[in-house]
Amino acid sequence: MNVIETENLNYSYPASDTPILKDISLQIEQGDFLAVIGNNGCGKSTFCKTLNGLIPHFIAGDYNGRVTVGGINTLEADVGTLACKAGYVYQDFENQIVRPTVLDDASYACLNYAMEDYRERGLEALKLCGLEGKEEDYIWQLSGGQTHLLALAGAVSLRPDILILDEPIAQLDPAHADRIYEVLRELNEEHGKTIIVIEHHTEYIADYCRHVMLMKNGKIAWKLPADEALRRVEELQECNIFPPQVTLAAYRMKKKGSLPEKVLLPTTILEGKKVFQNLRFKKNDMPRITEPRFREPAVEFRNVSVAFRSVKGEEKKVFQGLNLEIQKGEKVAVIGSNGAGKSTMMKLMTGLLKPAGGEVRLNGESLRKKKPEGLSGQISLVYQNPEEMFIKDTIAADISYAMKVRGVKDYEKRTEELLKRFRLWELREQDGRLLSGGQMRRASLAIGIALNPSILLLDEPTANLDIATRREIMKTLTEMKDITETVMIATHDMQLVCEWADRILVLSEGKLAADGTRDEIFRDSALVERVGIRPPEIFYMGQVLDPTAYCYTIDEFIDAFSEEKKEETA
Repeated sequence: MNVIETENLNYSYPASDTPILKDISLQIEQGDFLAVIGNNGCGKSTFCKTLNGLIPHFIAGDYNGRVTVGGINTLEADVGTLACKAGYVYQDFENQIVRPTVLDDASYACLNYAMEDYRERGLEALKLCGLEGKEEDYIWQLSGGQTHLLALAGAVSLRPDILILDEPIAQLDPAHADRIYEVLRELNEEHGKTIIVIEHHTEYIADYCRHVMLMKNGKIAWKLPADEALRRVEELQECNIFPPQVTLAAYRMKKKGSLPEKVLLPTTILEGKKVFQNLRFKKNDMPRITEPRFREPAVEFRNVSVAFRSVKGEEKKVFQGLNLEIQKGEKVAVIGSNGAGKSTMMKLMTGLLKPAGGEVRLNGESLRKKKPEGLSGQISLVYQNPEEMFIKDTIAADISYAMKVRGVKDYEKRTEELLKRFRLWELREQDGRLLSGGQMRRASLAIGIALNPSILLLDEPTANLDIATRREIMKTLTEMKDITETVMIATHDMQLVCEWADRILVLSEGKLAADGTRDEIFRDSALVERVGIRPPEIFYMGQVLDPTAYCYTIDEFIDAFSEEKKEETA
């Protein structure tokens, strides 16, 4: 039985001459677990917003065709009615949290519909979403993953047959990401919900989804079983999608001749164990060339403590007696679970937050009495959500703003140079908030370095990005070496960490749990388990084949497992 049907669906946003959705005809069966994939800007989110009636009832535009959800034509029902058929958790899920306490928020939609059993529905939704016992907690006491689950509970409370989630794990640590998908699996398998996720993380698609739908330029290219879809390596890469690392490694090894041509590409580590079992590990340390550790501190944390007041319960302590030095010229990655203090650390460095105890020093000077605006020429923070950095009507105006108000000489010339350097010249008159994800990232980087800071801080620079945009950001970071001296990145992207960083800081429960190279961090299995971090999938693939293998990238894995095991003779 089909729970969703679309027929000849076309849609264009207001004032746009180019359709974002083009002649889409599709059937989705009840009980499916479907991943919608495609590059940034291909129409994934737009398509999903037609399923709950936001398009065209709330977001206007040129719309034609037919969409039927749960037997209801979306043109013949209002958004409120459709919310009971298709629940939606948005990429910016924090905006769906509207009440101060957990149960209050989970049951609010039902209360809004004047349902007499609104409280019971809220309690049921919290239990289904793994938040039982949190009913009376304030929403600001929740971690990022728990907040996402609360947004899901708000949708579940209306008991829809369909749940749609846009990038459900984009800004979550591995432990919280696993929890989100385990909840979705239970809702799908135990309660018969049809799940639709817009997802870039193909490793999770391989482990949890049944079908995959690829969108290209506003059209549906195909809808296939997940394992078959993820084996289409060339097509996925052409659409700027990362296949699972084990799949890509096997594909490249087949091309190289290390694996038989007839072998079926694995999509999970379990399948990879069978495919790679006859390959021999070449024991070598695979040394990584890194720059020597500098000894002139750029930032110093001296016995720093930070705590936030709480309306309920004890104050939340983020740091207690933190001591740390960031040396000039380092490329540092800060990792840890949601709420570990990564963003807090960056705000302390920029003077946006003052420590309750201890001292933060920037280039040898205490920040205790310094104002943030007075530090912008030395240190700059690029926010996790780049749209927060756009305050003017055009990119050019946003980039030039800080220079203009500070009376920087020849700021117009500097603005032009930055626009061209970050490949934004053709977009200079556009509003930054209307750009694609990758364009917004590039623009936010240009704003961040406009005043030539010697230290640049980036909060989750690759979140929500497809493979092409991610590569573009990586390229930009490499090119910026001659612009900014010291760079720190807070991220959950372990591929970025292992490919880019010279030094890794691991934060956990208000403390610096570890500080070292990728080998020093990820070879410590007890640390990895304790703080909830996770190296890239290909690292685990190597470990399954040989416990002495430490491969952080696909290239390293292929180099290490490029030969077949020799037959032992009696």
